[in-house]
Formats: sequence, C-alpha cells, structure tokens
Amino acid sequence: MTRRFFVLIMGVAVLLSLGGSRSNASSVPDVVHTPAMGSTERKAIMDALRGSQDVKFKVNILKVHNGWAWADVTPLDKSGRPTAEGGPNLLHLVDGVWQVMDLSKVADDPDDPLGSENASPGYVRNLRRVYPLVPLDIFPRSSH
Repeated sequence: MTRRFFVLIMGVAVLLSLGGSRSNASSVPDVVHTPAMGSTERKAIMDALRGSQDVKFKVNILKVHNGWAWADVTPLDKSGRPTAEGGPNLLHLVDGVWQVMDLSKVADDPDDPLGSENASPGYVRNLRRVYPLVPLDIFPRSSH
C-alpha cells in the first residue's frame, strides 16, 4: 500500500510540474538568448527600433533576458550600405510590446568617454541605477 501511495504521489508531482511548465510557455524566457533571424521576438525588437522608418538593420549584438534587450545595430539602406553609425539600445518588454528606453537618462562614466558605445562596467552600473531590473548578462562580457 505504501509503495502504491508513493507512486501515486510521484505521478501527481510529475503531472503538476508538466502543467506548470505548460502554463509558463508563454512567459518571458528566463535565460539570456539571441532571438533567431526571422523569429517573432527578433522582428518585434527590430520593429521597436525601426519606429515608423523604412530601414533594415545589421545586428551587431542582440541579447535578450527577462523582458530586457541590449541591441547594437547599424541602419542600412535598401542596397545594404550603412546610412548612419547606429549604436546600442536598451529595450524593455512592457505589456507585450518592446519599448526603447531613454539612454540619455544614464550618467556617463567619466573613465570611459564612449559611454553606451562601449557598455563599460561603470556605464552599466550607472544604467542600472536608472533601470535597476536590467539583467547584467545582456551586456557584452567586458561590461561586468
């Protein structure tokens, strides 16, 4: 009887864990990742960066974690030539929509004149004062 009870309890535990993972399937992934080219997530992030402009991007860096993204992109014209320098952007998923965060609110790091361009540890520290929930692992390795 105790063995059957144990098997029953283990079966219920397995079913509950499967049900839990199913209900979380639509939630934001909890691991850092780079959305694949052509994926819905990547398109939504690029659309947020694009705004109303008709522009494509060369993606230099794109890392996403827990509803935050760090994207360093270069805008391209229709023939694939850069139209501007581009640069990094911080995005946040709010109510299912990616929004570009205002990096002008972030104090520069006096030890690094490139600021957001370099995402130095000092700049990232200042950025997290403004956006404290940003995960560190979306920034380039040299940032933390």
